[in-house]
Amino acid sequence: MSARFEELDWQPTPLGDISLRRRHDPALGVDVYEVKLGDEFLMSSLFVVAEIALADLGLAQVDGDTLDVVVGGLGLGCTARAALADPRVRSLTDVEALDEVVSWHRRGMLPYSGELISDPRCQLVTGDFFALVAAERGSGAPVLDEVDAVLLDIDHSPSHVLHPSHAGFYTSDGLHRLADRLRPGGVFALWSDDPPDEAFLALLGDVFATATATLVPFANPVTGGESANSVYVATRG
Repeated sequence: MSARFEELDWQPTPLGDISLRRRHDPALGVDVYEVKLGDEFLMSSLFVVAEIALADLGLAQVDGDTLDVVVGGLGLGCTARAALADPRVRSLTDVEALDEVVSWHRRGMLPYSGELISDPRCQLVTGDFFALVAAERGSGAPVLDEVDAVLLDIDHSPSHVLHPSHAGFYTSDGLHRLADRLRPGGVFALWSDDPPDEAFLALLGDVFATATATLVPFANPVTGGESANSVYVATRG
């Protein structure tokens, strides 16, 4: 059994101080990994059902036997791992803004780090996902040139972003730029901590050929009840 509580890493970043913590939950009998940005919890290994569903629901809507996938946001690596479980995935590029998070995986500090690093299909890239989307095609950002699926889990929700510079992505212009990066029939899937937003769903429907929002419930051992996240899935015609 590991120590009851341990701070594995702490680093200052442009978004604020980020820390990786591991604590042992004796009631559940598991080690819990948590990431904090400043005083705010970003993620916990107790709550990864919707992060996995992001990959499962998104890739379920993509046809084809050889898929090139981009994941926006790395975190604990749950979405990337779930996507790599699909044998159709030929390549997966995970774009993470914070090199500190990429370093955790390269140093094998998280439960799935070894799987991601050792899979020849998987590439971890330090970069600004939103800047890559906004860049002109052929401008030296080939990671987002013509892919089959983009799975995004960076902000809390389209209306609750981690940095003001992200807000422009969740507009008609931003989503059109993303759609242009997808191959015909490609999919954009988005994780959100909030319930489905009808206004944002309508916006997706204006930009893409189809758009749905799924509420993903999961057991919450902290409250003893049930919580839920949302997954939006939009397909390019």
